Amino acid sequence: MNIKQIVEQSDTKAGKIFDLTIQFLIFVSLIMFSVSTIPDLSERSLQIFHITQIITVTIFSLEYLLRIFVADKKLAYIFSFYGVVDLLAILPFYLSSTVDLRSIRILRLFRLFRIFKVVRYSKAVNKYKAAFFEMKEELVLFSLATLFVIYIAAVGIYYFENEVQPENFKSVFHSLWWAVATLTTVGYGDVFPITIGGRLFTFLVLMIGLSIVAVPAGLLASALQNINKDKDKE
Repeated sequence: MNIKQIVEQSDTKAGKIFDLTIQFLIFVSLIMFSVSTIPDLSERSLQIFHITQIITVTIFSLEYLLRIFVADKKLAYIFSFYGVVDLLAILPFYLSSTVDLRSIRILRLFRLFRIFKVVRYSKAVNKYKAAFFEMKEELVLFSLATLFVIYIAAVGIYYFENEVQPENFKSVFHSLWWAVATLTTVGYGDVFPITIGGRLFTFLVLMIGLSIVAVPAGLLASALQNINKDKDKE
């Protein structure tokens, strides 16, 4: 059995051990990263976390290079979803960046579905994938429309509130946070209008925001329904 089979094929014993070992290390890395964010940890604990980080990042780096080495189409892997995730997870460490992106490797845990051949979940994932492909044009159009609405909302609240709340609504760019929080119906309450015009405008934006939340859900539900109908016909 060659290295390529071990790295890329999880249907063999060696391949499954390799994949499960990597998934276990990802799990350990995520736990260590999460615990390391707890304040007032002892110097010894921080040292242990740092050593663990060095070990896991080294192993992930070797795995990344190994996957490039055995890949038939090396550029295809490098620019694939998992290839980008693998690179982003290790790159900040070598660049001495303060940003730790090891946590994004949690996305690699989806490979467990393939390793254990969880057919039911694989079918569900494939359905969602097909649904997103079916409505991709609608999603692109809707996303662009949402960006336009966010900008218009930021401009609108700026004109209503800038004079009375110059600190909170200094510019259109400062107003974008309010626009995003309001349109997504989160409404943190840290920044809110106090003028009558601003409150009426906020009510209008909230109504639009409800539609922004509901539309993608409706599109996805419709696409999934169409896919299920096609499956039944088969």
